[in-house]
Amino acid sequence: MLAQLFPLARPLLHALDAETAHRLTIRGLALLPGGAPPADDPALAVEVFGRRFPNPVGLAAGFDKGAEVPDALLALGFGFVEVGGVVPRPQPGNPRPRVFRLTGDRAVINRFGLNSDGLPVVSARLAARRGRPGIVGANIGANKESQDRIADYVACTRALAGLVDFVTVNVSSPNTPGLRDLQGEAFLDDLLARVVEARDAGVAERRAAVLLKIAPDIGLDALDAIAATALRRGVDALVVSNTTVARPAGLTETALARETGGLSGRPLFSPSTRLLAETFLRVGARLPLVGVGGIDSAEAAWIKIRAGASLVQLYSALVYAGPGLVREIKAGLAERLRREGVSLSRLVGRDAADLARTA
Repeated sequence: MLAQLFPLARPLLHALDAETAHRLTIRGLALLPGGAPPADDPALAVEVFGRRFPNPVGLAAGFDKGAEVPDALLALGFGFVEVGGVVPRPQPGNPRPRVFRLTGDRAVINRFGLNSDGLPVVSARLAARRGRPGIVGANIGANKESQDRIADYVACTRALAGLVDFVTVNVSSPNTPGLRDLQGEAFLDDLLARVVEARDAGVAERRAAVLLKIAPDIGLDALDAIAATALRRGVDALVVSNTTVARPAGLTETALARETGGLSGRPLFSPSTRLLAETFLRVGARLPLVGVGGIDSAEAAWIKIRAGASLVQLYSALVYAGPGLVREIKAGLAERLRREGVSLSRLVGRDAADLARTA
C-alpha cells in the first residue's frame, strides 16, 4: 500500500523541508497496523554473525533515530533495521535547518549532530518490543560534550546488548566534533576492547554482535590499522561506510553542495564501494562486511555484494524512490542470482580486486 501511495505523497513531502517531511513519515509509520512482510525468496537468506537474515537488504541508521517504528520498517520488507544513533543523554543536535535534499544528484546532506532522545528512552522502547520477530540493531555514539567518550559507548552497549541483535560502534559521523578522531589506532583499540568486554558481560542468552562503522574519507594506511584492530579485538563485522565530507566532482546542486555536513546518496556510491572492496581485500572471509552508500537499485546492491558485502543498507534512496524500492531490490537480486546460477555467499567479494580500482 505504501509503495503505491508514495508517488502521490512525494510531491507533498518534498514541498516541506526535509526534516519536517521525515517526522511526518515516522508518525505515519507509527499509525500503520502491525503485520509481517511477505516471505522472501529463500535464495536471499544469508547467515552473518550468528543470525539468519531473511534477505540482505537493511535500513541504515539515521532513519529511526529513536527506535519509534522498527517493526513497521521490518514490515516494509527490510531484512534488518538499524535504529539510532543513540547516545547516553538526550541531546538536541545542531540547529535547524540541518538536512538538505540535493534532488538533481539524488543525494542528501545532513548535519544533525547525533540528535537523540537519549539512552533511557530508546532502551525502554526496545525493551517493549522484546520477543518480537525481526533483526534489529542499534547504532551507538557519544554525547557531544562528554568528557569520557569511551564510557558513553560502554554505557550504551551495557544497556542495549541484551535488547538488540547487534550494536554498531559509530566513530565515523562527521557531525560530532572530534568523533572521527576515535578511528585512530590506539584510541580505537581501547574503545573496541571495552565495548566487547561490556557486551560479553551482558545477558548470555542474547549475545549482540559488535559492528564498527567507518568513514569513507580515510586513507588506505588508516584502513590497514582499522582492519587489524577490528580483527584483533573480535569485532563481528565492519560497516562501510558512513557519509562523506567530500564533495565529488559533477554535483549539479552546487549551491546546496556548499552546506556543511555528511553527503549521502548516489554520489557516495563509487567512493564507498571502492573502500568496501579495499576492506574486503584486507579481511576476506575473516570479518563480514556491511556495504552502505548510494544503493538505489538492485544493480547497485549487486555491485556492493561483489565488492565484499554480505549485507547491504540503504536510506537516502528512500527519499526519492519510496518504500517500494526495497521490494524492487530484493526481486532484482533474486532474479539475477537465478540467471547467473550463483548463491549470495559465493558472490560476496567475487570482484573486489577489480572494484577496488574501478568502482
